[in-house]
Amino acid sequence: MADSWVNEAERIGADLHLELSGPGGRRAALIRALREAVRSGRLAPGTRLPPYRSLAADLGVARNTVADAYAELVAEGWLTARQGSGTRVADRAEPLKAAGRVPKKSPPRARGPRYDLRQGTPDASAFPRAEWLASYRRALQQAPNEVFGPGDPAGRRELREALTEYLARARGVRTAPERIVICSGFAHALRLLFHPGGPGGGAAVLRGPLAVESYGLSFHRGLLAAAGVRTVPLPLDGDGARVDLLARERAVLLTPAHQFPTGGPLHPARRAAVVDWARARGGLVLEDDYDGEFRYDRKPVGAVQGLDPERVVYLGSVSKSLSPALRLGWMVLPERYVDAVLAAKGEREAWASVLDQLSLADFLARGAYDRHVRRMRQRYRSRRDRLVAALAERAPHIGVTGVAAGLHAVLRLPPGTERSAVKAATWQGIALDGLGEFRHPQAPVTAPDPLATDGPVTDGLVVGYATPSEHAYAAALEALCGVLPPA
Repeated sequence: MADSWVNEAERIGADLHLELSGPGGRRAALIRALREAVRSGRLAPGTRLPPYRSLAADLGVARNTVADAYAELVAEGWLTARQGSGTRVADRAEPLKAAGRVPKKSPPRARGPRYDLRQGTPDASAFPRAEWLASYRRALQQAPNEVFGPGDPAGRRELREALTEYLARARGVRTAPERIVICSGFAHALRLLFHPGGPGGGAAVLRGPLAVESYGLSFHRGLLAAAGVRTVPLPLDGDGARVDLLARERAVLLTPAHQFPTGGPLHPARRAAVVDWARARGGLVLEDDYDGEFRYDRKPVGAVQGLDPERVVYLGSVSKSLSPALRLGWMVLPERYVDAVLAAKGEREAWASVLDQLSLADFLARGAYDRHVRRMRQRYRSRRDRLVAALAERAPHIGVTGVAAGLHAVLRLPPGTERSAVKAATWQGIALDGLGEFRHPQAPVTAPDPLATDGPVTDGLVVGYATPSEHAYAAALEALCGVLPPA
């Protein structure tokens, strides 16, 4: 059946858009349009043209008009016609260059870095293609017909049920499928929560001011600023964010399992304190659990959401565990916010692919997700260990922190050396981030001992040891050690 369909499509030919205009009747207009399509390169050499009757029906002209136009262009050398092969653009009919002009060279493509040590992405070469394909095929074969029509803006129930089980087991999240809304990642979740408007033109689900950690992604701060949300930075110390300084803010955004990017979990006493603050003030905790599965030296830190599901919005995605290309994330919401978030999301727009949702549901249910995370946890721990060992051997004066979990580490530099180190890395083709790029513009800058382990860092490099492929990692480490400032 598939072969006969392909043969019929080849016999009928492809669609061809032509504008018939100008003097001389339909035949002359068709000849001009075909010449221009070949001359401009829109019809490349070897392209098969539609049969007479197909093009005549599409253009609303007589079949003889098309046949005569084809015959004239064959005679002129623009087209070729052979029995059984149809009519095609001649191989020698190359687009004409403008007379008197020197052809411009295409601008050279920007070359990527030789060594990519930027944070935020997993090893793309490790994506579990075979396992994901098996889940995708199973999802496609078993999907009911209604999957291919309008669906539930909350996301496929199969995925929400699978996430309910997985998050409870692996992250200590307490929820039900009815409280999960599928989104396209953390940034999409922020837009749904804070941006006013939406399909109904109503107010935003949440409003500022919003307390945030003094270090985080400027991209996220930009999204919030675009929504008119004022962010208030909370200082960091060895126990995480200073939640005791929360005051009149309506909500607080935290990365409690592994502070981004400085590393370290939020102290248990502070986890309890921020929930107490939310209860007392009627506030809300937004928990960004961006890499909670990847812990190496101690047991995983459970989600703050488990302490009070009605005061915490739990946000997660597969961007670090599988791939950011999948654009799959989730929001675990207090019951009172579910309807408002669904209204902000809308009935038809801003949905993640339904087939990808079903594939992830199958991937989770079959245990493939757990197996992949365990495999990558071992790989990333090995890379972390190699980074620490290389620094101990080649640059023992450089402290390293945040290495108990996650996909990146922070190298503590002597004060005043961050900018020069980043510049030296760029010259050597190494892509990485300076710690200062993540500092909130209103956060105070202090100057602690750069080798201290219990205070904020002022100068540092954020090194994503998960990003390079396995075969490139050794060379990337060697290059990194070569650009670090001397003792």
